[in-house]
Amino acid sequence: MSDYYETLGVSRQASQDEIKKAYRKLARKLHPDVAGPEAADRFKDVSRAYEVLSNPEKRQMYDLGGEQAFGGGGAGAGAGFGFSDIFESFFGAATGTTSRGPTPRGRRGQDALVRLDIDLHEAAFGAQRELTVESAVQCGTCGGTCCRPGTSPRTCTVCNGRGSVQRVARSFLGQVMTTAPCAACSGHGTTIPDPCPECSGEGRVRTRRTLRVDVPAGVDSGTRIRLTGEGEVGPGGGPAADLYVEIHEKPHPVFVRRGDDLHCTMQIPMTAAALGTVLDLDTLDGPRQLDIEPGAQSEQVLTLEGLGVGHLHRGGRGDLHVHLDVQTPARLDDRQRELLTELAMLRGEERPEARLAAQGSGVFSKLRERFAGR
Repeated sequence: MSDYYETLGVSRQASQDEIKKAYRKLARKLHPDVAGPEAADRFKDVSRAYEVLSNPEKRQMYDLGGEQAFGGGGAGAGAGFGFSDIFESFFGAATGTTSRGPTPRGRRGQDALVRLDIDLHEAAFGAQRELTVESAVQCGTCGGTCCRPGTSPRTCTVCNGRGSVQRVARSFLGQVMTTAPCAACSGHGTTIPDPCPECSGEGRVRTRRTLRVDVPAGVDSGTRIRLTGEGEVGPGGGPAADLYVEIHEKPHPVFVRRGDDLHCTMQIPMTAAALGTVLDLDTLDGPRQLDIEPGAQSEQVLTLEGLGVGHLHRGGRGDLHVHLDVQTPARLDDRQRELLTELAMLRGEERPEARLAAQGSGVFSKLRERFAGR
């Protein structure tokens, strides 16, 4: 079982700077690109020791329990540790001679967002709408290959199709092999010598098209409907992204929406409020009769169940709440004044006394409740 401190040639009291300097000195000496493949195991041990001792938490665990503190497999056990990984993170350069392969030319497109204005009736019952959008679609001439019809991509002669090139760079370690994307083919491994004239080698073109959108009942301003695969087609004929349709509900001249409930105000004459009556009310479902009981008051609310907005993605609908507004006549002729005066005498209201309403009743209380519920 190795001693990490001995591996790096430092004492157990060594500072982090001393550990780093020791590692840099050994790495410069033992790196396989400098010392040859026979030094790989030694370099791996040095890298493992540095990976532990350079991390204060791991170093404390090692000081208390040795390699057993990491499950008996060293600091890299179960974590995919390799000397090339730590070397790359420490020196910021790729050291291996392998490549991840060429980058695919086709990439997924970008999601798109469009706005759709609807009215209250469409929000309440749902609707089918046609939406015209302008977006990128696959080129019909080349089918997304980016090449002129009858031609095809060619293997890059610089990287031989690997998508990357290797260079020898000088560093404090000596000569180090580095890997970088091929500039000639942008890492794709192929070139397009004869691009498609329709899309200029993009594999996609912009066009205007019409889509049908199913608007479910219950949507509200801000609701987004996702149309899978109806967004932008990616470069190189890559897969299409998604299109999101954001709903904006236009204000209604009569009804105010709160959640799935609707509210409206109905003005009624003072006499109708006192005597009671039946009135016709135009709702989203057509005309409905509204029974006004004798003695109706301003701000009184009558509820018609199930005449509101449909619940989104579930059955049923909200309610319609009718707020009464009793209208007091502002102008009276002589006969009307005479009759009202007679009524006031019969009710003993010639000289009514002012009475303050108790807390929790009256118009101001209802206003407070309304604002508090927002």
